[in-house]
Amino acid sequence: MPEEERRGFLGRLKAGLARSSARIGEGLASLFRKRRMDDAALDELEELLIAADLGAAAAKRIVDRFRIARFGEEVTDLQLREAIADEIAAILAPIAVPLVPDPARAPHVVLVVGVNGTGKTTTIAKLASLWAGQGLRPMLVAGDTFRAAAVQQLQIWGERTGCPVVAGAPGADAAGLAYDALARARAEGADVLLIDTAGRLHNKADLMAELGKIVRVIRKLDPTAPHSVLLVLDATTGQNALQQVKVFGEMVDVTGLVVTKLDGSAKGGIVVALAEACGLPVHAVGVGETAEDLRPFDPRDFARSLVGLDERADG
Repeated sequence: MPEEERRGFLGRLKAGLARSSARIGEGLASLFRKRRMDDAALDELEELLIAADLGAAAAKRIVDRFRIARFGEEVTDLQLREAIADEIAAILAPIAVPLVPDPARAPHVVLVVGVNGTGKTTTIAKLASLWAGQGLRPMLVAGDTFRAAAVQQLQIWGERTGCPVVAGAPGADAAGLAYDALARARAEGADVLLIDTAGRLHNKADLMAELGKIVRVIRKLDPTAPHSVLLVLDATTGQNALQQVKVFGEMVDVTGLVVTKLDGSAKGGIVVALAEACGLPVHAVGVGETAEDLRPFDPRDFARSLVGLDERADG
């Protein structure tokens, strides 16, 4: 992204991650005031990283690196933060992949899934706003037909962003709606078709059947659709996000993740845990309510913000 825009988002990212960075930073400050890196210190560091929602696997990976590179050395709090940020950035680098609609597939069909309350509908609107700002023509599908609020919310965002919204009657068949929307998107030359879906996990069998039907029906028009399946995760749920990846992965072929509500959480480390455990692309992170607050992220900026460091010197 342009430098001015990157700096603006970085400021919002740092503010959004303030609760997470305070949690990690206070722990590091109390543990390491020029302390030698011995076994006891490394065990405490591992416990701190796990408590900060980085997950056991990522915490062990980071501590093992310290054990090899810095064992027996005296380190300051700042040195430790710098080194942890480097390790976190290395974990995040392979999965920090922006979602770029493929013009060869127009309309690029994006199926958006996740439990209710994670911010699916808002994420769709923000992605539409982002792409419309880039000159693309998105179309939105209000596929959560059982939640009137979701339909209304998407229609309001459609008006704001100038994107057409395809909606049906309350309780309408979501698969039929998606089929009609894809036909319309092709006829009207839309570049992207974003399909909202229900997120009622209390009856997984019904939800699995509904998602499977949507995929089958739209493939009657385009055998390659959906081209992207985004799972939207709420950062405030912490480690439960890993279980949601597993559950939705059993229902549909999830191709990438969006992590929302980092600004309301002290659990920003969950992005690291997701990277280590799942390896799925994290296309964007959300740190606020406006369209500008959902953006692809720079792994190093994110890592440094997470541990409470200022912007990198080369930035």
